[in-house]
Amino acid sequence: MIGVPILLLVLYGLNQVIYSGLRKRHRFFSTTFMNKLFWYHLLFGLVYYTYASFNPSDSHRYYERTAMHEGSWGELFGTSTTFIDFMAYPLIHCLGFNYEMMMLFFVWLGYLGFLYAYLFFRENIPVKVKVFKRWDFLTLILFLPNMHFWTASFGKGAPIFFGLMLFAYAIKAPNQRLISLVLGSFVIYFIRPHVFFFVAVGTVIGYMFGRERISMAQKLFITAGLISVLVLAKDQILAMGGIDGSDDLLSDFQAFSSDRSSELGKSGSGVAMSSYPLPLKLFTFWYRPLFIDAPGVLGLVVSVENLLYLLLTFKLFQRGFLKFLRKSPMMVKMSLVVFFLSSLAMTFIMSNLGIIMRQKSMVMYFLFFVIYYFLAQKKYVRLKRIKKLREAIMREKQQQEAAAVVTA
Repeated sequence: MIGVPILLLVLYGLNQVIYSGLRKRHRFFSTTFMNKLFWYHLLFGLVYYTYASFNPSDSHRYYERTAMHEGSWGELFGTSTTFIDFMAYPLIHCLGFNYEMMMLFFVWLGYLGFLYAYLFFRENIPVKVKVFKRWDFLTLILFLPNMHFWTASFGKGAPIFFGLMLFAYAIKAPNQRLISLVLGSFVIYFIRPHVFFFVAVGTVIGYMFGRERISMAQKLFITAGLISVLVLAKDQILAMGGIDGSDDLLSDFQAFSSDRSSELGKSGSGVAMSSYPLPLKLFTFWYRPLFIDAPGVLGLVVSVENLLYLLLTFKLFQRGFLKFLRKSPMMVKMSLVVFFLSSLAMTFIMSNLGIIMRQKSMVMYFLFFVIYYFLAQKKYVRLKRIKKLREAIMREKQQQEAAAVVTA
């Protein structure tokens, strides 16, 4: 067990090196805040480790499968589950990581996702917003328990979250952050090819219809690049939907999603989503379980968080949101498309509340970004209006004083 504290010290020191570089690029960066978030996320790593000790967990299967692999490292290179084995192989076979050390390493990967989520939000939204009259929006969403729980274990959750947030941060300035952009894309694609498809489509739509004055040449370059990647990766993407080699994509996907939904619905936390209308499917994916259908103690904790998601979403049902959306920047449009397309696809194959709780942690931050930007924009407009009003009152007062002096 000595390896765990040594690895923890190494990762903590590596964090400080990363922070030092980020402070030079971003004046808003807070080392104190991020260290607190690191220890908070580490706590959920311990919670998940305890949970996995008494419940079935994919983390054990990942470790055992990789540890018993007798072939070469290159044989494990592939998409989905195989890629996690590929990531783990050198750590287990070359560095001698045991199960606990692998859990800690993947907890750290999940934390890096929160680090880049922090950068993604703060760089694009400098205005601070309080929700429910007392809580800072960004602090609230960065400390949501369910988000940390499902990104604090040896498996897909931590690295896919890291890849998504790294991509979201890098796409703001792709020319300056090309390595981060490529790494984020690489991780997303090899863990979940279909999610990369949604991210690529969202990015193209964002670049084409965002309000920024981006040259047509740059728009075409980004669009052509992402479309080229999608064309090259189409077989793997279709395979994830069980429709590779299909002659009728729509019918075959419907059949695949129906079978997959039926399989996932057989457990104790299954729900009959296949028979739901689309709006109810989306509501189930985004906001359930909600107390009355919570699967166990964990489900009750998640229900509190889902209620918070619902209350935050209600913030969008205000006058001016559609106008804001029409004039919104690229990052907002990209986030909304990624969130909606991912949710739409997953509602057709998810029928298990336990899996829904885990899967939606990938995409909820994109919805939070849209909500936060909208509220920040409203606050910014309101502050500008107040400033103009104060300036007008001050000018009128100065004019009155000047007139009084002339009269005297």
